[in-house]
Amino acid sequence: MAATPPTGFAIPRAPSPSGSRTNNTNHPTGPRHSINSSFSFGPQPLLNSLADASANATSSSAAAYSYSYLDPSRSILQTSPLRTSPRKGRRTPKKIGAGGGTGGGRHPLANDTTDVFQDQDDADDEGDEEDGDGPGWGIVGRMRLWRHDALMQHLYDSAAFWGDKIVSWTNDPNDAFWLAQTYFLKHEYSRAERLLTRPFPTTPPKVGPLTQMNGGPSQPPFAPAAANAKGKGREMPPPPSPIGLGAGGLLAPGVQRLPMGPGEMIDVAIQYEEGVSRLVDMSVACRYLAAQCQMRQGKWSDALEILGESNPFRDDEEGAQVPNVDGGIKIEASMCNLRGLLMLKLNRGDQAKQCFMEALALDVKCYEAFEQLVSGEMMTPDEEWEFVAHLAYREQTPADADFVRLAYQSRLRKYKHTEEHALIRKRLVDEYGLGDNPDVLFSFADALYTQLRWADCFAVTSRILSLVSVHKNTLPLHIACMCHLSHLNPKLFLLAHELVEREPENAISWYAVGIWYMCIHKYQEARTYFSKTSLMDPRFAPAWVAFAHAFSFEGEHEHAVTAYSTCARLYTGSHMPLMFVGMEQIILSNQHQAEEALLAAQHMCDADPLLFNERGVMAFTKEDYETAAKLFESAIDLAQVVQSSQKAWIPTFLNLGTALRRLGRLDEAKAAYQRVLEIDYRNVTAISFMGVTQHLLGNVEAAIVRYHEALSIDPINGYVLELLEMALEASADMGPFGWKGPPGGEENWEKQMREHRDKGKQVAKAMSPGEDFEDTSL
Repeated sequence: MAATPPTGFAIPRAPSPSGSRTNNTNHPTGPRHSINSSFSFGPQPLLNSLADASANATSSSAAAYSYSYLDPSRSILQTSPLRTSPRKGRRTPKKIGAGGGTGGGRHPLANDTTDVFQDQDDADDEGDEEDGDGPGWGIVGRMRLWRHDALMQHLYDSAAFWGDKIVSWTNDPNDAFWLAQTYFLKHEYSRAERLLTRPFPTTPPKVGPLTQMNGGPSQPPFAPAAANAKGKGREMPPPPSPIGLGAGGLLAPGVQRLPMGPGEMIDVAIQYEEGVSRLVDMSVACRYLAAQCQMRQGKWSDALEILGESNPFRDDEEGAQVPNVDGGIKIEASMCNLRGLLMLKLNRGDQAKQCFMEALALDVKCYEAFEQLVSGEMMTPDEEWEFVAHLAYREQTPADADFVRLAYQSRLRKYKHTEEHALIRKRLVDEYGLGDNPDVLFSFADALYTQLRWADCFAVTSRILSLVSVHKNTLPLHIACMCHLSHLNPKLFLLAHELVEREPENAISWYAVGIWYMCIHKYQEARTYFSKTSLMDPRFAPAWVAFAHAFSFEGEHEHAVTAYSTCARLYTGSHMPLMFVGMEQIILSNQHQAEEALLAAQHMCDADPLLFNERGVMAFTKEDYETAAKLFESAIDLAQVVQSSQKAWIPTFLNLGTALRRLGRLDEAKAAYQRVLEIDYRNVTAISFMGVTQHLLGNVEAAIVRYHEALSIDPINGYVLELLEMALEASADMGPFGWKGPPGGEENWEKQMREHRDKGKQVAKAMSPGEDFEDTSL
C-alpha cells in the first residue's frame, strides 16, 4: 500500500468548542450549551489549550507535540516545504525491484522534510520501514507536490486549485493552512480569513481517494484517531457510513456538511461533541495568519481582537530570555509586531511603540519591529541606543550575537556616539566583509548627511543605488542631497521622472516629484505631491516635514506651525519637528511658544548643533547676547565634534560675530567674521559685517574698502549701500585725518605747518634773487 506523503505542518486537534459544557443527564433536553464556551474571537481558547497541553506534556507524547503547535516561542519554519528535517535521518527504505514495479525515489518536495513528530520515538520510523511498502505515491501526495511546486514558481492559481481538492479529500489542518497561505499570496484575504475562521472538521471524510488507494481504505497520516499508532498502523479504516445515506440518500456516503452562516459556531456546538473546531483555535500560526488577512482588509479592530490587546503569552518571569526552540523567529514576536502595526492604524502610537519594543525583546531577529522603531523615530536617540544595546542577543542568538548587535546599532541615529558608530562600521567591513553592502553603506551615508556633508553623502548614495535600483532608506537621503546641491537639480528632475515611470505605486516616487517642485520654488505644486505621498504612506516622515517646509518657504508660517505640530505628534521620538516649530514661532515673534518648543526639543536630543544655533537665535531676539554667544559657541564646538562641513555652519559663525559685536567684543567679532571669509571669501554678509566692525573700531577708510568689496559682488544690496553712505559722510565730517585728528595733536600740526610755510618762502627767494619777495599771504 502506498503511503501518503506528509504535509509538513500538522495541527493537532484542539478541544471541542463545546468541551466545557456540563454533562447534565437529568436535563430533559440533554447537555446544556454555553455560547461563551462555544466560540470566542479572542485568543483565550488558544491559551486554555496551551495551558492544558503544557501541563500534560511530560506525561504523554501526544500532548508534547500538541504543545508544540500552541507554543508561541516556536517559529513557522516547520511549515516550509523545503526545510531540512531536524530529526535524525531515516534508514533508506527498501526499494521495489524490477519485479515489484517502480523503483524511483520520492520527489524532494514530497519528502518528509518537516517532520513535526520529532518529539515522538523514532520507533515509528522503524515501523514504517518494517512494513516493507514501496515509496509509491498516492493522489494526495502528488497533489501536494503540485501545490508546493506551484507556490515556488508563483503559480498561485494552480496551487489554490489543487490545494482546494486536497483539503476536501483530507480535512487535514496542514493542507488547510497551506491553502490559506496560498489565498494570502493571491491577495484573496477574505477567502483566506474565511477558511481560517469557519468551522473545520478535524476528522477525515469517509469517502474519497484516501479510502480507495491500492484497493483498501486508509486515512491521512495525521488523523487524530491514529496518532498513537506505530508505522503504517496510523492508517486505519474509517468507521462505517451511517445507514440511510447510501447511493439513494440525500448525501453521498461519508460527506460531512457542517452548519454555515451567522450562527454557525452555535449550531456546531449543539450538533457536534468532537471533531469540529476553527483553525484559529487550533494553532498560533493560523491565528496570526487570520489577523494578517484582516489587517490587509482594513478590519483593524477585528484583527486586534483576534490577536488580543496585549500579548496573551507574556511571561514576566522569563520573557526575552527564552530562546527560540527551532532557530527561527518566534511567532509570538511576529504577533507583537503585527499588534504594533494595528495600533498605528488605530492612532495609538504609544501602545504601538510598546508592542514593537516587546517584539524585538522577544526575538532580536524580528527586523520589522526594529525598522518600525527606528525609521518611525518612536524613541529618542538616547532611548534607542540604550534599548538596542541591551537586547538579549547572547541568550537568543549565541553564535551571531555580535553581528546582530552591530547590524542594528549601525542603523541608529548619528547625533551621538560618533566614535562608536565609526568603530561599528569598521568592524562590519573588516570582520564581516560587508564593505559594499547597501545597508552598511547607508549607515555611512546617514552619518555624512547628519554632518551636513551633502556632496560626500551623495557619492555614497549613488554607489548604493548603482547596486540596487531602489533602496527604501537611501532614496530620501539621495533626493535631499540633490536638492541641497543646486548643480544636481537637473539630475533630480530626471530621477523623479524615472521613479514615477518605474515605481508608480511607491510613495517615494511622488516625494521626489514634490522635492523637484520645491527646488524651483513652486511650493503649491510641491505640497500637492507631498500630500499624495502621505496618503500613499502615512508613516513616511520626509513627506510630512517637506510639506511643512513648503508652507514656511512660501511665508505661510501659521500653516507651517500646524504641519510641524502634526509631524511632532506622529514621530514622538524626533526632536526635529519641535525645533522647526520653534523656528517658525521665532519668525512670528511668539517668544514664549518658541522657547517651549526649543526646550522640548533640547530635552529629546541635546547633541544637535542646529538646535543650539536656534536656541542662540532665540536668546538673541530676547537681547540676551551673552547667552546667545555661549550657545553659538556650543553649536560650533558640537559641529567640530561630529566633523561636519564647515561651510554649513557659516550662519552660526555670523551669528556668533554679531552677538559678540553687540557685547562690544569687537576684536572677537572680527575674528569670527574672518573665519567665515576663510571658508568663503565671497560671502557678502561676512564682508559687510567686517566693514561694520571696522567702522566701529574707527577704521572708516578700511570700512569703506569692505563696503566697496561687498558691492562689487552684490551691486544692488541696499543694506550695504546705506552703510557705505554713512561711512562716507563720517569720513567727510572728520576731515582728512578722521576722528583721531592730525598726528601729534593740533598744536604740533600747526607748528609743523608754519615751519613748512617758512621753508617754502626760503625756496622761493632762492629761485628769484634779483626781485624782492612780496608776501601775499594773509
